Amino acid sequence: MNAEALYQDLLRHLKVGLFSKASNPPVYLAGLAIGGAWIAKRLAKDLNLPQHGVINVSFHRDDYAEKGVRALESANTMPTELAFDVNNAHIVLIDDVLFTGRTVRAALNELFDFGRPAQVSLMVLADRGERELPISADFAAQSISLPRSQILVLEQDANAHFHFQIEERLN
Repeated sequence: MNAEALYQDLLRHLKVGLFSKASNPPVYLAGLAIGGAWIAKRLAKDLNLPQHGVINVSFHRDDYAEKGVRALESANTMPTELAFDVNNAHIVLIDDVLFTGRTVRAALNELFDFGRPAQVSLMVLADRGERELPISADFAAQSISLPRSQILVLEQDANAHFHFQIEERLN
């Protein structure tokens, strides 16, 4: 699975769709920490957007008690930062991998803490399926099937190019 090629598919989709014309309401990108935030940052650069947002879901996770210190560390290293008005905007949530839908649910809770968007779209590089919640991506560059014992981890090299690694789940 070529994460860089999937990124290029996502970029083309955004150029042709949402960012090919002036839009009302305004469209803003918000990446889910950490992988989605990397993608949103690079998309903003490649689309010549003045800003993008970061959404950290740590405090809205339904497994917060299990994650404990790791959730706090994540919130401290890449906190939620939305440099635009969420109210009445079209927010495009960007993430690397969509799996159960629980992270996206947490991201929506965090987003709505900042206001009430007119519309929210979800775009991901990889969709693993196997939803536990009724959430789907508006655009997924690729669908992939992996055993539940494995996770798909996005990595970013020094040139900001993306790569996926498959790792065994720790818990």
